[in-house]
Amino acid sequence: MAKPDDPGDDGATAYGDYLRLDQILGAQNPLSDAHDEMLFIIQHQTSELWMRLLVHELAAARDALSADQFGPAFKMLARVARIFEQLNTAWDVLRTMTPSEYTVFRKGLGQSSGLQSWQYRMVEFMLGNRNAAMLRTEERSREDMARLRSELAKPSLYDTALAVLARSGIDVPEQVLRRDVSQPYKADDGVRAAWRQVYEAPDAHWQLYEMAEKLMDIEDYFRRWRFNHVTTVERIIGFKRGTGGTSGVSYLRRMLEIELFPELWHVRTDL
Repeated sequence: MAKPDDPGDDGATAYGDYLRLDQILGAQNPLSDAHDEMLFIIQHQTSELWMRLLVHELAAARDALSADQFGPAFKMLARVARIFEQLNTAWDVLRTMTPSEYTVFRKGLGQSSGLQSWQYRMVEFMLGNRNAAMLRTEERSREDMARLRSELAKPSLYDTALAVLARSGIDVPEQVLRRDVSQPYKADDGVRAAWRQVYEAPDAHWQLYEMAEKLMDIEDYFRRWRFNHVTTVERIIGFKRGTGGTSGVSYLRRMLEIELFPELWHVRTDL
């Protein structure tokens, strides 16, 4: 990460220099004269900044869980949930743009789409939604592809949490612990039974119980973010195709069906 310029003789670092405001505030370059294109650009740029922090926090939380450092991990996971809450609020601002206002500059976007964001895909991979088919090489640079493939070789946050369960004495199926982490996760009845042990005796498994609820917080906010994405797109473009060639709202609605931590949702039926 770039460091701020060396301070002057008085030892002070200027606010704008430290935050690189010249670069940040000079990075909005609308392709049209449409008033609302500035909103569209800033919405997506700020979302990318929040996702930059998501990747940072998720990586650190995963490392902390791997080392059984529960306190720091839980703080980071709580922050991840709040970042998703912040991203949710941003949709409220974008929804102030009407279909007529978006139509003025939409054609100039060409085939660009938020689904091409490598950071968005990285967040999904880190949380456990892993599918190599999501890596469409024509949409990403060589560097971005290398980052994403490197992530697919690591245990996801959920894989890491299941390993914590096993180290804590909870019986987790061996085939789950030894699975190919680059592949999509499939719900397992043995994992559901493992979480049931935790939820039926929270006082005896408090750290595991708290970890489970931190994961639930994250997916809860993430689901809301996806839902708000769908409703925002439908409100602005209806059922037209997305700029990146997807089916638009129909595609986004299918994404609502994905469960990141399936057994944590299903175990509630068993209690």
